[in-house]
Amino acid sequence: MAGTIVGSGTVSNNNYKEVGSSCLAEARMIETIETGTPSTRCMEPGDTVRIEMFDAAEPSGFGAIDQKGVAA
Repeated sequence: MAGTIVGSGTVSNNNYKEVGSSCLAEARMIETIETGTPSTRCMEPGDTVRIEMFDAAEPSGFGAIDQKGVAA
């Protein structure tokens, strides 16, 4: 529903160094395994997340969703 942020999702392929990570949780896990500590910060109140989908048939499948995080 609107306002919900998914904390983790699909895990990257084994070539994550080339294509990047799927989510903050995965990026932090990879950093912890490789260096012993994560360097990517977690989301904090005031951070904004923007989600938008693009494909060959349509410039934007559903339009952009911008959501600013707030403290619970």
